[in-house]
Amino acid sequence: MYKILATVCMVIVLASCRQGQRQDWSSFTHDPFLYCKTVKKLNDVVLENNFAPMIASRNYVYANIAAYECVAAGDPSFMSLAGQIRHMPIMPKPMDTAHTDFALAALLAFVKVGNAVTFPEGSMMEYYGMIKEDADSAGVPSDVLNASSAFADTISSAVLAWSRKDNYAATRGASRYTVTDSAGRYIPTPPMYGTAIEPHWREIRTMVLDSASQFKPVRPPAFEIGNKSSTYYRALMEVKNIGDSLTEEQKHIAEFWDDNPFKMNVTGHVMFATKKFSPPGHWMNIVGIGASKANADFNTTVAAYAKTSIALFDAFISCWDEKYRSNYIRPETVINAKVDPNWRPYLQTPPFPSYTSGHSTISAAAAEVMTEYFGDKLSFTDTSLLEFGVGNREISSFRGAAQDASISRLYGGIHYRFDLDAGAVAGKGVGELVVSRLKMRKR
Repeated sequence: MYKILATVCMVIVLASCRQGQRQDWSSFTHDPFLYCKTVKKLNDVVLENNFAPMIASRNYVYANIAAYECVAAGDPSFMSLAGQIRHMPIMPKPMDTAHTDFALAALLAFVKVGNAVTFPEGSMMEYYGMIKEDADSAGVPSDVLNASSAFADTISSAVLAWSRKDNYAATRGASRYTVTDSAGRYIPTPPMYGTAIEPHWREIRTMVLDSASQFKPVRPPAFEIGNKSSTYYRALMEVKNIGDSLTEEQKHIAEFWDDNPFKMNVTGHVMFATKKFSPPGHWMNIVGIGASKANADFNTTVAAYAKTSIALFDAFISCWDEKYRSNYIRPETVINAKVDPNWRPYLQTPPFPSYTSGHSTISAAAAEVMTEYFGDKLSFTDTSLLEFGVGNREISSFRGAAQDASISRLYGGIHYRFDLDAGAVAGKGVGELVVSRLKMRKR
């Protein structure tokens, strides 16, 4: 009798230990901060390798969707995006459901896809190995690690195969932007005078939009530089006058939302580049900050990143469709030619047409998704720019952040107000469409 009782007690103790072990390693794999850290790792790779903002949005969207599909496979309260994104195929199921940790699979799938859509080759794989090593150190059993890795690989392969059909590769060899002397048409700006980038981005396959032109903005004002009472001339002089009398607060707003991934600095005969996060990279940071402030769990955090990245991706396609339809001239070009040849904007003008504002468009779209997840009253401190020497900003809401980002382009001297207004309207439309069409969580 004593031996039987001792054996039963030992079984109970061992079961409790195993349960405690699983509790311990699950808390590691299901830590939302670890996912935020993983997204930040991709963000750093994107920054270091000078990906243009719209290409960066592509990097983020496929990696986040891969992670989300792992989450949706393991949590019945979440729905796959397959079919909701009409051209997205059905995703594979795990071979070993009993031993798959879906959060760990999400982390590994994100890194695998992030590595494949960026360069240089293998840039994320050291981090991939670190996740597996940390999982092993946290006590994740080998059968769980193997099953989770295998499922991550199948999801990654499926997402990457789908991504290759989005027309990105075809646009790499497309014709470049043609510079002409047509009045009011965009021409490259100092100091780089670089060729206008990605004139064919409108040809990239959208995720949710029916077409790139679904939220086509109103036509920009006619270019009338000789008429001082024209809408255009008044908007031009507003850019100059504001730029000539910036307050310290306006300068901080401009610097904080500059998000220039490759700024060329000129000092005498010396030129050197400095880097920051691009606009979608800044919003990826904001997703992490917002999720943390809201105490979101792992799965909700992954879903918020995925849906926001989809909104950013489609918003860029929408905006670039208009940019290379109107091919609108930048304020700096006209002010230098017609008003003051020595005038310079506070920020460096980016290398693409003015109408509409990309930052206004994508920020408005992202804000709608973030508001869906965490509400319109969540205030937070945006610490994204500390690593670049720019102080924090206190943000009252996600829509407030979008408005802040938008007006920064006027303070920076790189956009007319009508660029901002039209971009914000289109971006809000994109965001609302993404929110309404993608039902990621079962009600």
